[in-house]
This record gives sequence, C-alpha cells and structure tokens, in this order.
Amino acid sequence: MTTTPARLLHHRAEGPASAPPLLLGPSLGTSTALWDQVAPELSAAHRVVRWDLPGHGGSAPGLIGPGAGIADLGVLVLALADSLSLERFSYAGVSLGGAVGLWLAVHHPERVDRLAVVCSSAHFGDPGPWRERAALVRAEGLGRVAESAAGRWFTPGFTEPRLLDDLLGTDPSAYAACCDALADCDLRPGLSEVRAPTLVVAGREDPATPPAHAREIADGIPGAALTELPRASHLAPAERPEAVREALRAHFAPRERGSGTAVRREVLGDAHVNRAQARTTEFTAPFQDFISRYAWGEIWTDPTLSRRERSLITLTALVAHGHHDELAMHVRAAVRNGLSPREIGAALLQTGVYCGVPAANSAFAVAERVLAELDGPAQAPDRDGVQPD
Repeated sequence: MTTTPARLLHHRAEGPASAPPLLLGPSLGTSTALWDQVAPELSAAHRVVRWDLPGHGGSAPGLIGPGAGIADLGVLVLALADSLSLERFSYAGVSLGGAVGLWLAVHHPERVDRLAVVCSSAHFGDPGPWRERAALVRAEGLGRVAESAAGRWFTPGFTEPRLLDDLLGTDPSAYAACCDALADCDLRPGLSEVRAPTLVVAGREDPATPPAHAREIADGIPGAALTELPRASHLAPAERPEAVREALRAHFAPRERGSGTAVRREVLGDAHVNRAQARTTEFTAPFQDFISRYAWGEIWTDPTLSRRERSLITLTALVAHGHHDELAMHVRAAVRNGLSPREIGAALLQTGVYCGVPAANSAFAVAERVLAELDGPAQAPDRDGVQPD
C-alpha cells in the first residue's frame, strides 16, 4: 500500500516499476477494491496504479467541493501521474472513472496511450436526478443511497459486501461533489477528438449506464472497439472479473512486432503465454516482467541468429540441464519456428555425444511424446506446471 500526501489522490501501485503504466479509475461510491480481482493479473505486464475518488477509500474528501466537474477529477489524476513520474500512461475506468479517462483522452491526448471505458457514459442523463441525489446525501448521509446500491450495481442474486461497505464509509460531502460532476458531464462533443486506441466495455444488464451509452461512445471515437458482457451489471470488474481481465489484457497488450511479449507469443503460442500470465501473482510478477523484457525482448529479438538456430541452441541447453518440462514446451516452439521432426531428432542425437546418452535418452522420450501429440487430432496442452516461460 502506498502512503499518499494529503493533496494527492490515494492510490495503490502494483507490478514492476519498469513496466508500462496503467491507471485504473473507480466508480462512484467504490474504492480501489473494485479492481481486486482484475488488477493483480494486469500487473504482470504493467505498472498498475489504482486510485480512489476524493472522500472514497483513502483519498481526502477536501480534494473537491460543491460544483465540482469532471475536469477537476481529471486534474487530480494528472497530478497523481506527475507525482509518480508517469509522463504517458494507459487508462481504464468504470463509470465516473471511465468518464475521467475520456476527459483525459480529449483534453490531454499526449498523456494517454490506450484507453478502456468500462460501464460508463459520455453523458449521464438529465442532471436533475444527480442534483437531487447530491442534496439528499448532503442532508441525510449515504444510508438511503446505500439501500438501493445493490440493485444499481449488480445483477439479481449477486452481491459484494466489501463494496457496499466502502459506499457506507464514503464521505457524504465528497460523494455529493462527485454527483455534481456527473450532473454536468457531457463529453459527447469531444469523442471524435480521441486518438488513443479505445475499448468500450458494457454490461448487458447495466441499468445505470446501459449498453446504448457504450455504443454511443464507441460510435463517437474513431476506431473504437465495443465489447458487451452478458450477465454483467454496472460493476463488471467485481461481477465478471474474468471477462473484464481478458478484455483489458488483450486491449493493453503490447502491439509492436518484436516486443518481448509479442515474440514470446509467436514462439511459445498464445495458449501457453495466457496460462503463464493467468498464474502470475504479485510475488512472481517481477520475474514474468524480467522474462518478457530480457529473454524475449532482448535475446530472442537479436537478429544475429535465426529463430530456428535459437531453438536448436535452447533444446541442447535444456537437455544438458535436464529441464524436461521446458524441453517439451520448446519442442513445440521448435516446430513453430520451422524445425522438422528430423532436425529436432538430429539435434537431440548430438546431445548424446556432448551431454551424455542418459540425458539424450530422456530427451528423445519427451520429444517423441510431444511430436506425437502435435501430429494427433488436437494439440495437447503444455505440461508447463509453474515454468516461467
């Protein structure tokens, strides 16, 4: 957990400090806990920074006041990014947090690399109900709002007590100020100016920001993609975390050919890399980042040797050290890199001379099994256990 100066939004940072930064914004009435089931996996490839709205979670309520606007929240996010030396970042946000991301992409395009807008809107409807809610909260606190929150946030039968507790713990004055921001929010005129590659995610059963709102955003932003999640309401990261994780991971994945992640996928295949990322924890994330950047981003991208040659070298090294699980994985990679079974066999035969007959014998057994699986009706899954790459 990060200790935050009083004039900055409270935040939580996860993932390697050297990884591409990704900011995650919350919905009204929630905290960084909204991203608990999504952020850890995203932190395998990104420096993830979740932040709290003023008066929510750990953020001070006095950061905004009555009559606040989306711009006020956007400026606070920029101040947070500046404090962390994040000159350029990707951004994903839910509802009010998504609107903040839209504002940043419109007014500070030089800061936003990629954008995801989740269960949000460019215009949250008639300002009257928002002003009424702000007045109610200022007068009576959040009790009555909390009573109806589950119906707005989740599909029938689903609940997340932690988020409901966070709502009750929110400062009423700051919550009301955020309602003021939602009342005056209209980002529709600027949608066509967004240049960051954008993904819009909607919950099909979201009563607060229905799919029609998401379609309006996607239609307004040039080249934007739209994903609608079944069985999801307003707080999709809590209710459908797997679907949200997959959508965001694909959207924020490095796109440039030759990057470590791209080469890793090309050599080992998407299925293996997806499994490795899914197993990543906060403890193993730095090692995953190291593998992607160094092994795949520097060594495997060096044009001095072809990928065929690198596969031959890798097979030999794995046989020498008896790393049979990774040998199986790299036999598959060798086939993907263009080596024939005969060439793989020749490489393993040579290991019998320099690594020893018992090592080669075990290696032939592993390779024969893998090649038989690849030649069968369907490729068997990698036996990669906890292997890192």
